Amino acid sequence: MAAKPQVQKPFDVVIGGAGFAGLALGIALRQGLGGGFNVAVADPGLNAVKSNDMRASAIAAAARRLFETIGVWDAVAGDAQPILDMVVTDSKLEDAMRPTFLTFGGEVENGEPFAHMIENRHLVDALVKKAREEGVELRAAAVESFDTSPQHIDVKFAGGENVSTRLLAGADGARSRIRERAGIATHGWNYGQSGIVTTVAHERDHNGRADEHFLPAGPFAILPLTGKRSSIVWTEETREAERLIALPDKEFHAELERRFGLHLGDIEVAGPRRAFPLGLFIARSFIAERLALVGDAAHVIHPIAGQGLNMGLRDVAALAEVVADAARLGLDVGGADVLERYQRWRRFDTMTMGVATDGLNRLFSNRSDVLRLVRDVGLGLVERLPALKRVFIREAAGFTGDVPKLLRGEAI
Repeated sequence: MAAKPQVQKPFDVVIGGAGFAGLALGIALRQGLGGGFNVAVADPGLNAVKSNDMRASAIAAAARRLFETIGVWDAVAGDAQPILDMVVTDSKLEDAMRPTFLTFGGEVENGEPFAHMIENRHLVDALVKKAREEGVELRAAAVESFDTSPQHIDVKFAGGENVSTRLLAGADGARSRIRERAGIATHGWNYGQSGIVTTVAHERDHNGRADEHFLPAGPFAILPLTGKRSSIVWTEETREAERLIALPDKEFHAELERRFGLHLGDIEVAGPRRAFPLGLFIARSFIAERLALVGDAAHVIHPIAGQGLNMGLRDVAALAEVVADAARLGLDVGGADVLERYQRWRRFDTMTMGVATDGLNRLFSNRSDVLRLVRDVGLGLVERLPALKRVFIREAAGFTGDVPKLLRGEAI
């Protein structure tokens, strides 16, 4: 007589995607609801021993509080560079002078910088380690398909394994297969721009200063990393970005130096250079039956304000809180009322930020002398209004609006 197949205990939540958002969500749910709450994170990238993501990210103060609350920040604090000052300039590439129109002090609270820069690989590795410690089940496979019923979702992983869950969270990035499989459309547009990303080593210390230099093609950001290094986010029209990326090293260095300047002494490229297309895309719905989208799967915005990753972590904090509240009340964590609460919490905020970044990009990425005059006058007025600058700093730090508990530094 053939043995009966072993029936696996159903999961409460399966998360597709093991980036910052997916891993942080899994950890937060296990910590908030304990070992009896079964969570899995699935991503083919979990096959790797260490992350190979050489990009760097700006972690706003609220997001840092989330990582601190779930017990990850101490493991990466030594690799994180606080942003202590930020300077905004606006000029043409050929201009001899780059006048400063706006400066920001870097503290949102006494002793708390409004943001840190960290290389992605350090934070991803720390999140994977913490997820294992908390008992999150890590599956090195993509979510290939799923079928929904009134009581659960049957999830099929690449490789053929099937599991059952009450809630599926899509955290699998801008080209989310989970979102597409759910039939959720996105609305938005490409900007015809690409962001060139690389790391630069320089002769002098940056002293924690970030520079946002607005050029006609788009912003050129110099973001401080630990040591005498900075992360570059360099916006160009897509065709020009492709040309620049393909240049020989010596010619690429010359183009980089024209924009970077010599204020930090001699510079050299200290990491791979890549270009990423830029656009604004927001899912028409952040939820479907027993499904929720977080991070880039739900929205992609322009990096001009450095808020893309941090918006995704706001999704994580909100979804974790509504799921935890539902579970403690004995409610169905994948129920329509629970997911509607998540969508109400996050979608308006996301639309507002999308409109704001779109407007900033259109205002600053153009060659109009009239618009340049208008924006420079506006920046100058903000520089003279300390109260307004404090509002902008708190917005950038993630402390405005209805802030979820994790972003306030409180456990769910």
